[in-house]
Parts: sequence; structure tokens; C-alpha cells
Amino acid sequence: MKNRFVVGILPLILTISLAGCGGKGGGENTDPVITGVMDQTVTANGEFDALAGVTASDKEDGDITSMIMIESSPELSFSNGKATPEKAGSYELVYSVTDKGGSTVEAYATLTVTKETGEAVLYKSFDFTKSQTIDSHGWEARIADGVSASGEKKQGAFVFDITNPGSGDGDIQLVKSGVALKAADYRVKIWAKSTVDTYAHILARDENAAEWSTFNGAYNLRIGQEITPLELFFSSSGEGSAELMLNLGKITPNPDNASDTTPENFTVTIDKIEIYEISGEEHQAPVYVNDFSSADEETITASAGDGASAEAAVQDGMVSVKIHSYPTDGGVWSIKADIALPDVTIAAGTKYYYSFNLTAENAQSAECLVESASLADQNRANFNGISVEAGETKTITAVFTAEADVSDPVIRLQLGSPSEGVAANTLTITDLSFGTMEGDLETVKTMDSFMPFGKDTANATNSDYPWMTFNGTDEDNERGVGTIWSENGSLFYRIDQGGSVDWHNKLVCGYNENPLTLAADSYYTVEITAKASKNVSCGFFLNPLGSWDPRLSENIEFTTEEQTFSFTTTDTFVMDMGFEMLFQFGSQATADVGEVTIEFSDIKIMQMSVQ
Repeated sequence: MKNRFVVGILPLILTISLAGCGGKGGGENTDPVITGVMDQTVTANGEFDALAGVTASDKEDGDITSMIMIESSPELSFSNGKATPEKAGSYELVYSVTDKGGSTVEAYATLTVTKETGEAVLYKSFDFTKSQTIDSHGWEARIADGVSASGEKKQGAFVFDITNPGSGDGDIQLVKSGVALKAADYRVKIWAKSTVDTYAHILARDENAAEWSTFNGAYNLRIGQEITPLELFFSSSGEGSAELMLNLGKITPNPDNASDTTPENFTVTIDKIEIYEISGEEHQAPVYVNDFSSADEETITASAGDGASAEAAVQDGMVSVKIHSYPTDGGVWSIKADIALPDVTIAAGTKYYYSFNLTAENAQSAECLVESASLADQNRANFNGISVEAGETKTITAVFTAEADVSDPVIRLQLGSPSEGVAANTLTITDLSFGTMEGDLETVKTMDSFMPFGKDTANATNSDYPWMTFNGTDEDNERGVGTIWSENGSLFYRIDQGGSVDWHNKLVCGYNENPLTLAADSYYTVEITAKASKNVSCGFFLNPLGSWDPRLSENIEFTTEEQTFSFTTTDTFVMDMGFEMLFQFGSQATADVGEVTIEFSDIKIMQMSVQ
């Protein structure tokens, strides 16, 4: 069939396409037009009217709807445009019409036939009124006597409500004691925001010193109204322990400017705290480098689908990727630019790096992948998200441990999502280097979050709460911060920083340790009642764990008014299966929205068993 293809990691997407296929009847004869053709779903043994809402017209011949012909694969018997399919499955439909001048056009659609079922019954309803245990990961609030402030775990974060900051920086603290150390370098990242700009200190106290002393401190750090990481670096020469302290009390960086100081009546919210332990050393060992000084057609290739157009070439010591138009339907995966890595073989478990310079005429976000040229996501070594501003030259670099063996690797940029107002773009790439990382460098990361749900929480295997969120910054990507919690019977997902690609802000129901299990021989309807603090959209998927084969793939537009969305599966499975229900929000549009909270007041799953 025409215009049927798989893009990136999406499932097969069937779209209606109009294409002139016939000859001219002579003179100025124009092609006819078919309208109203669309994908449809019916139940087996139910009547399907293929011509309902479908018309055909021609400039010279007028209404020619009665001349429409319909073909189906597998075959269906049509009478006056109607058929009664008996077998469940997917049927490819071709509508065609020929005018008196001999011009023929075709339109395409898919008919999905589902099995006969019983009445819909409630399969699962999520109850967010039950109590939950929230792990503090050893962090505690310390408020000095007489200071008007509080610190507690709430709304998926550690929150300090400060009326008066006291008289010294240590009057309000978030503290974690007994952090075990070895001979290593340490990095602490505290993701925080404040309702009013304020200051903070971060200290790492040596708990084994005879007198009070620190390994290091980061002072007069600004906490703004958008969430950002506050960072501290320190080193330990051997085994020991540290007490980490975030001081939020009274701080006046410049004694000569008393007005520049910690304010009153503000709230500091801390989404997560990341601690990195870094030991050993390593260096880059290049395997392939290219300065693009000579033109090579195989060095870079570009492809586009979903209505997009793009091309790539090597010239003047650089790769040029020209995007003439972005997809009319599709996503970030619709435009691909592949940088070849000739004679390179990637081995799973080996540590690699890549580096290249990227310049964009207009702002552009992208997925940057290391994967098989031929097998794509079925044989992928690494997944990364990048972004570059208009006119900016940025060094794109990553270090990763390969997730799979790849015999024909490329660095693949998936570029299908434009920035707001951008219709075309030109990207240039220079100075590519790819190779292995040699040495014994090891980085161990601990992430302390304050959500009630997720893999590292007390509810990690509680089937009542198979919820988690994933953020781009959780894997040290540039963007994506958020948290989840329940309150007053609703589930809340707050995006504190929007990402540039869909997986940078992801709400998940069901994961390997706590799957969303659906029974075999049934269809399911997912009903979602929700609203948002600002208008925001997301991709919604119901996907089997361990593979990418969504049984639902939809777009949801959340608004400030509560709405109920309903989606029904169109195929069954022969055994009970674990699923993940994904709400993927990340995009440049989400990043532009700023902080947004989605409230899910009701989520339930209805089951229709096959008869």
C-alpha cells in the first residue's frame, strides 16, 4: 500500500493519502477529488458502511460519488458500499474514482474489525485516597529555636515554608548525616526553586574530624523561581563520612548592601538531590575522526517522512543538513540525519564517547542516537537528547556504555520537531570524533527524590500504585524535571522544567517491578479525567513491557477545564501481559510553557471480554 511505513520507534501509522494515479483525458481536464475517507473500527458481524460521509466530485463532471469503487485486502464483499466483515483483523481499503476525462484518483484507509465482546465491566480503578509512605532518604529539616519556618515532605518534594529566615544561614537547614566516603571526588546537585529569589550555602562537613571542619562549601548560591541545580564539589582522601547541609537561613553576601539578603515570606521547593561518587581516571581513545575536509556522499545521509523534506551534503569542511519542511503529521523521528562511522564495530558493555560541533540557523531539539544504520531502534547502543539555540555553535558530546552490539553504527539525529514559528532550518556539523574511553574511571550516582511512587520508593511493588515519573535530567540530559504525588483523591504530576524531547517528561503507570497487568482475550477502554494548570499536550501510549508495540497511541490536549478522555484498544492478546501506560509530555512547546501541573481526578480501565 502507498504511504504505509514505520518511522523511528513508533508503531505502524496508517494515514489517508490522496494521490493522482491516472492519465489526462485531454484538454484542461482536472483530477477528481475524494473527501471523507477515514480509518474506522467496527465489530465483527456488524455492518460497515464504507461510503458513509464519503463524496467524490469533479470540476467538469460535478458529483461523481456514485462512481466510487472500493477494494479491500483481505477481501470484503461490498453491496452499495456496505459490507459485513466476519473475521477480526485489519483491512486495507482503497477508494478510487475515475472521471469522464479518464483521470483517476485513489484514497486509502484502514478498517479495524474487532471481536464480539460482552458488556464493559470495571477492570481497574486507581484510588489515590490511601495513605503512602514517603522515604526521606536520610534528609531531615533542622529549624533553629524561635525561627518562623517549617520543612516537610509534601507535593512530591521537600518543601520549606519560610516566614522569617532567622539571623544566620544555619538557622534553616536540610541535612543528611552519615554519607559514607572513600578516596574519590564527589559532586552534589540539589534541584531547587523558590517563590522569591533567595540565597543558599551547601556544605560537606567532615564527621570524622576532631574539630568542626568541612571538605568544601559552595556559598551564596542563588535560588531562582525556575528550578535549577545548586552544585557542590569536594574530595575525600580516604574512607570517612560526611554530613551534607543545605543552609537556607539568613544570608547577606555583601555586608555593605544589607538590602541584598534572604527575603521573608517565601517557599523553597527541592525536587531531588543527586550525589555522584567519582573515582579512577580515563582518557579518550579515538577510533574514527572526520573533519569533513573532503566531500563524501556516504558520510552523511538524510531521510524524511510524514510530509517533511530534508537533504544533507558535505562541503567546505562541514556537513550541511537542510530541512526544507517539517512533518505535517508525525514527530521528532520523521527527519533523520545519519553520520556514518565506517569500519567501526560497537561491543555491548564497552564505554564509548562521541563529540562534534553543531550549529543551527534556527533553534532545534533532537534525539541523538548511536544505533544500527539498518535496524535502527531494534539495535541501539545509546539514546540521548540534545538542543541548540538559533545561531549557537555547541559541542555535542556524550560518554556511554553500549547497550548492544552494533555492526553498522551511525550517529543518528532525529530532527522532526521544529521550534515554535520555525518552518525550515539548516544545521552544520564539524569535527566529529568517536572512540572508546580507556581507564578505570567509575561514577556511581545516587538520586534522592521525595515522591511517594516509583522504583526507589516504599511503594515500588505496591500494585495499587504502579506509578512513576521519568525526567531527562535523571540521566544527566540537559532538560526535564518533575515530580508526582497524590492529594485529596487525585494524582498530581508537576512538570517543573519541560524537556525538549518526549521522554524528558514522562509519567508512567506500570514498570518491570510493578507492571500494569491486563488479562488476555479482552479489549480495554482507558478513561482519564484530568485538567492542567496551563494548556499542555502529551502523547498517550499503552505499550507492552519489554518492547515497543503500543496498543493505544493517541494525543491528549489537557486544558484548565476538566475533561474526560476515552481510548479503546482494537486487538487482543493470547496471554496475560504486563503493560506500561505512558504520558509523554516533553517537547519544545512544553519547555516554553514553564511550570505546569496536571491533576488526574479519575483514571479507570474497563474490560470487554471476547465472547
